[in-house]
Parts: sequence; structure tokens; C-alpha cells
Amino acid sequence: MVEFKSYASSSAGNFYTVSDGHTKLMIECGIPVRKIKEALNFKLSEIQGCLASHVHQDHIKAANDIMKAGIDLYALRETIEAADLSGHRVHEIKALKQFRIGTWTIKPFNLIHSVPCVGLLLVSDNGDRLIFITDSQYAPYRFKRSAHILAVECNYDLSILKHNLKTGALALEVAKGVIQNHMSLETCKEFFRVNDMSKVQAIHLLHLSEMNADPAMFKREIQRITGRPVYVACYQETR
Repeated sequence: MVEFKSYASSSAGNFYTVSDGHTKLMIECGIPVRKIKEALNFKLSEIQGCLASHVHQDHIKAANDIMKAGIDLYALRETIEAADLSGHRVHEIKALKQFRIGTWTIKPFNLIHSVPCVGLLLVSDNGDRLIFITDSQYAPYRFKRSAHILAVECNYDLSILKHNLKTGALALEVAKGVIQNHMSLETCKEFFRVNDMSKVQAIHLLHLSEMNADPAMFKREIQRITGRPVYVACYQETR
């Protein structure tokens, strides 16, 4: 069975792990390497690779440090070039071109963000499937086969965002950036409505905005429409 864990999930930093019991991977490395080591009980040798969705620092902050620690990094060419990453531990990935790490087959797919960004479909040799989507206005693909774990961004609620904009708590340009680059609650709900949910065992809501989200309400709403266990990925202090 797939084990997905969230250690940090916000604009301050993102860091997750996924394991099928044979191969353990990191997804994102956007917190200081010291925090990563602590989260993993200093067992970095158990990690067989790190998948990075895009170049923003809250997703790749520790890229060079984890490579120095012996972990290979897999990222888009645009991410590698923009972050000036180099060395034998950097591996270029391409959207819709699958590759292997240990017992996982991984297929990246394009997302809708301010920079080139990918979501991930991970399929284990034992048949377990995970879909990972973060930092995207919406999910541009439907998935014909149900995943067992869905880890999907649910960043903001439009009514909360509009309230913050009206009261002056949120600047107009910031609000536009949120809407153009992140997934709203309603868009997230639509993703679950249009995709096969027959084998879903758990849903993880990622990258909630600290200002424009209501974690309890988000969890309640997604559970209501899916009938599946829902977990809200944690915030974490990253300094």
C-alpha cells in the first residue's frame, strides 16, 4: 500500500515523501535541508530520489543540499536551468515521458502555473497508484484509471479571497496571482467529480493558503462529495 506523508505544505515550503514499501521518494525539497533531515530522522539513505515540480524556492530550496547528501534530483530542463543546477545527480524529466526510479514508474504531466510545472502520476510495480498535483490553476488531464492516493492542491476559496480583497487584507495583484496560478476549492471539487474515484483510499489536500483557506471547511466539503478519508497537509515553520 502507498504511504504518502506531508511534512510541509504551504507557500513557505513544501516537502513530501511517498513509499510503496520498497522504494521511498521525496516530492519537493522546499524547506531547509536541516528540517528535511530532522523529518526523516536523519535517514536520508532511505531516499532513492527527489522529484521537483518546478523552480520556485518553496519547492526546491534544498535542491543542492540534498544532492550533496547523495540524493538524485529529477526536474524539468527549465527548472534545472533557472535554478542553475548541475552535476551527475541532476536528471532531466519531460512531460508525458515516463521514467523509472526503483519500483516506481513515474509520468510527469504539464500543469498551469507561472513557470513550467508538472504534476506526477506514480505507479508502483505492485499496482499502487498516486496522483500528485500542486501549484496549478486547474488539472488539464482526466485520468482513466483510479489512483489509490490523490494528493491535490486546494489553495483558496474564492469567497474568502474576495472578502480579503474587499477589506484590503489582500492586494489586487496578489489576488490575481493566486487565481491564475493556484487551484481553488471549487476547481479541486470538480477534479474529483470528473475523475474515476473507485479505488481511492485517501485524499490529501495540499498547499492551502494561510489567508484564503478554511482547512476544516475544505476537509468537510471534499469528504462530502467524495465519501473518502480526507487529510489536510500540514503547515510547518521552515526557518
